[in-house]
Amino acid sequence: MKILKWLDDNFEETLLIILLVCITCLMGIQVFCRYILNNSLTWSEELTRYLFIYMCFISISYCIKKWISIKIDQFINLFSNKSYVFLQLILNIILFVFFLYLSVHAYVFLIQSIQSDQLSPALQLPMYYVQFAPLLGFGLATIRSFQQVVLEMHNILNKKWVKEGAE
Repeated sequence: MKILKWLDDNFEETLLIILLVCITCLMGIQVFCRYILNNSLTWSEELTRYLFIYMCFISISYCIKKWISIKIDQFINLFSNKSYVFLQLILNIILFVFFLYLSVHAYVFLIQSIQSDQLSPALQLPMYYVQFAPLLGFGLATIRSFQQVVLEMHNILNKKWVKEGAE
């Protein structure tokens, strides 16, 4: 259970840190090779781009987990705490259905990519490795939005009328 708790608390953040460190190191090595050794790496830019794509998709679920979203605080303050919790539940249900829908289509896209046998230009990497990123990101976002639905239901059942960040 400790492993599941750790994964729930840190999974996306750990992946994002690892990917950012890899991108930074790759770009540092590329700069060194280009300007010091006068020999550019042909594959580093492509790999960096693919790692960045993974970062973008994983960050979706991280933002859902941390309640980081574009919002207008003045609009949120118009609602009472009780109304806010119900509206948050509706929003999270919509997000859950939306990301579930996107996950299904990302899966279909991945299957088509596997069947195409397409390779990346520089790395000769099967493109389905890259095109797995949407399925991973939307799948994690589906899980996180479902967790938020459960949290809001728990708040409603326990009559815990607190706006996010006010706890």
